[in-house]
Amino acid sequence: MLYLLAGFTDMIDGRIARKTNTVSEFGSKLDTAADFIFFIVCLIKLLPILEMPMWLWLWFVIIAIVKISNGLSGVVLQNKSLVEHTIMNKVTGLLLFILPLTLAIIKLKYSAILLCATATFAAIQEGHFIRRWIED
Repeated sequence: MLYLLAGFTDMIDGRIARKTNTVSEFGSKLDTAADFIFFIVCLIKLLPILEMPMWLWLWFVIIAIVKISNGLSGVVLQNKSLVEHTIMNKVTGLLLFILPLTLAIIKLKYSAILLCATATFAAIQEGHFIRRWIED
């Protein structure tokens, strides 16, 4: 229940902030940090009980490297954290959120392909947007 509550409130708070014009840079960074912490806690809880093939681990590592590179490029080249909340990042977050809920009906290796493909595209797209900001 806490997992579902945390996920739904995360989805709702962004919508409320946009509709009430209370979006702020601090709130955006706080949301990103909360998403990261939520993701790490879920990994700590789920990874010990999931049986994942090596290729899936490697794909996760590659996505993580791209995401970290994106973040570091903004910090190093612009001296600030550049985070892009793209639609594909939101789709990735939604897929990541529902993944544990689908494990009883869909094998992990199949649902993970969709998740990783979406996350890969989102990470590359985010990197493209960040590099465009840097060039401008």
